[in-house]
Amino acid sequence: METVRGYVDHIIFQNKENGYAVISFDVAGDELVCVGTFQSVEAGEMLELIGDYVEHPVYGRQLKVESIRIGTPDDAIGMERYLGSGAIKGIGEALAARIVKKFGDDTFRVIEEEPERLAEIKGISLHKAQEIGQQMIEKRDMREAFVFLQQYGISNTLAIKIFNQYGMALYGIMRENPYRLAEDIDGVGFKIADEIAIKTGICADSEYRVRSGILYSLLQASAEGHIYLPENILEERAGAMLEVEKEIVSSQLGNLAMDKKIVMKRKEEEVRVYASSYYYAELACARMLHDLNVKMEEEFLPAQEARLEQLLHVLEQEQGIVLDELQKQAVLESVKSGLMILSGGPGTGKTTTINTIIRFFETEGLDILLAAPTGRAAKRMTEATGYEARTIHRLLEINGALEEGRSAQFERNEENPLETDVIIIDEMSMVDIHLFKSLLAAVSVGTRLIMVGDVDQLPSVGPGQILHDLIESRAFPVVILKTIFRQAGESDIVVNAHKINQGLDIELNNKSRDFFFLERKDVNVIYKHMIQLIREKLPAYVEARPWDIQVLTPMRKGNLGAIALNGILQQYLNPPDTSKREHLAGERLFREGDKVMQIKNNYQISWEIVSRYGIPIDKGMGVFNGDMGIVKEIRETVRLMVVEFDEGKRVEYSFPQLDELELAYAVTIHKSQGSEYPAVILPLLSGPKMLFNRNLLYTAVTRARRCVTILGSSDTVREMIHNEKQHKRYSSLCDRIVELEESVGEND
Repeated sequence: METVRGYVDHIIFQNKENGYAVISFDVAGDELVCVGTFQSVEAGEMLELIGDYVEHPVYGRQLKVESIRIGTPDDAIGMERYLGSGAIKGIGEALAARIVKKFGDDTFRVIEEEPERLAEIKGISLHKAQEIGQQMIEKRDMREAFVFLQQYGISNTLAIKIFNQYGMALYGIMRENPYRLAEDIDGVGFKIADEIAIKTGICADSEYRVRSGILYSLLQASAEGHIYLPENILEERAGAMLEVEKEIVSSQLGNLAMDKKIVMKRKEEEVRVYASSYYYAELACARMLHDLNVKMEEEFLPAQEARLEQLLHVLEQEQGIVLDELQKQAVLESVKSGLMILSGGPGTGKTTTINTIIRFFETEGLDILLAAPTGRAAKRMTEATGYEARTIHRLLEINGALEEGRSAQFERNEENPLETDVIIIDEMSMVDIHLFKSLLAAVSVGTRLIMVGDVDQLPSVGPGQILHDLIESRAFPVVILKTIFRQAGESDIVVNAHKINQGLDIELNNKSRDFFFLERKDVNVIYKHMIQLIREKLPAYVEARPWDIQVLTPMRKGNLGAIALNGILQQYLNPPDTSKREHLAGERLFREGDKVMQIKNNYQISWEIVSRYGIPIDKGMGVFNGDMGIVKEIRETVRLMVVEFDEGKRVEYSFPQLDELELAYAVTIHKSQGSEYPAVILPLLSGPKMLFNRNLLYTAVTRARRCVTILGSSDTVREMIHNEKQHKRYSSLCDRIVELEESVGEND
């Protein structure tokens, strides 16, 4: 690492959003180009930069800056340069020269301590002098705060957030309770706050540290899908992370409950601990569900059933279909109930049932909206029904102008509900508690809400298991389709999916037309066959491009995990080429032409659809977890990467934003939810029993439309089929619904 000291001569390029800048730096009269994150840097500022020299292929020698220390000019020349740079509003080069000529090396002291003396200079009124003095004090306070924060290893970017949040109160907070940063400032988690606290000398069993550690443990649990943790498990987790006794953790739970940071609720012998937001989210959902669960008046029901029977007969003839009794029951429930749940495995006629429901409501002259959690699921719904389906985020009109780190805000809510008569949501197994709460808030009482999904698939990536809990509560009309229809029954994908779900062994003899198995025990051989299948065998067989064929894997790590597979598949499916630009973002190498996936919701990022002549024809906000696209362009000079997602949506990512993307030649089965691919390849050799289970295999197989190929061990496949154990997910929406129904019943 090199250290250089000098002045910012001028700013060549600056990205206001992420702070990345290219600056011309004056080091003892010599110009040095420096690149890095210079949040709020200004021309004329004196800095000490630490970094490494790099050789840019176009712009030559540069200093790639890793850390910055802000200094204060200590002589008349430096002071004049700083004041004349425009850093202080109202002072230009000429006025700066006059100020320094009069006060010399004492200039900064005069401005900060006796600003009224500036009025002695022609062109400066007393009011203006006081304004200049105030600006200098604010700049001084910020500089001093930065110097103070730097001793704790805090970056410039984070220092600005801390200063903006607390102002001069930051000194007391940093010395007494730096864990407040984790609660108040986006981008500061427990780990960062804990590192700062250690440097400030706060002891390991400090009540501030323990409380923050408990909240962090609950946050980690929510990332695993949990709404709450049993008290004993929370104490073990937090105690292990904090390296303190369980009793110390236990002693702070009551204090957090009194502060309303957590909710503790007993059920039988178990005490459940919730982060308050999650408990009240479930409670709010239960209340809204109860309000929406309106039943048709008994006196109107017979007439409506008779009309429905007649119409169903007409619809069956028009569409050349025959509905089974469960499908007819589903249509009837959708008519007489304000809220209905439709579930069933592949090939059981969910799509036919949805189409019949749509046709019925259409004949009644009702307005209908369709939606699904992801863009791919919405696209499939559109293709299956012939009606436009949107993502739930777009249905609720996501507001892109959000503050960083704040939860999603939607234009459609309690005060501005969706204006429609019927809402049908597909792939409900993917919906987590946050999105479900927002959806329910936008549905007004009297609007029918029909929720469709396969309850046997994996639960949502986010916290909760909504579809499971709704069915488990027995509080709402539920129809689970079971009949496999003839055309679907001819597909071994459908037949085997149902066998897997029932715990029955499947044929692995390769006599099928759409379900293949290759016994391979060597990882390198699996790699070889995988590449052959994608490049040569499967595209023609399923009439698709190699990019459309998806490798699904149970895990991220290991020889057959998503990380390793993506590295290998990238090398063979999109090899290096002089015509393709590349960028290394941390440990991830992106190359033009790569298949990538968005791995977190970004509500603020904008997208644009352009015509083939480059003219914008549509634009909007938001790219969401699971969206897949192709890297179209890498622009190293402006540090941007352009990705094109489904429907031609183009998004520009600044290089610091690339941690939101990962290669997607192979994705985890969890990440594939809601998607359907022409062909799926499953490498299955061995893995943890809790992960390699029936539920996971069933979800993977049902992602394929025309072909499934398993590469690996037949023993592993059979073990997965017979392994019913799943990672237990702690959720309690079912309990909140039952409690509410019981309390309403008692009041009645």
